[in-house]
Amino acid sequence: MATMRKHLRICAGFLALLAGAILALPFVPGPGIPLMLVGLVLLSDHFTWAKRSLDWAKRKWRHLRPK
Repeated sequence: MATMRKHLRICAGFLALLAGAILALPFVPGPGIPLMLVGLVLLSDHFTWAKRSLDWAKRKWRHLRPK
């Protein structure tokens, strides 16, 4: 059961990442960037590159956010 949950989470993460990338294109309406972040959150437990990308996005968000 745990293996199935892991595979479903990875598939959902890649699907969210792909859908977010498509929705983030110019002239395509939709919440592309937030959907990509959801995909990275789902994938960050299993892949280091996703964890590093999510950490990078958090650092950028803190830098952009007004104090």
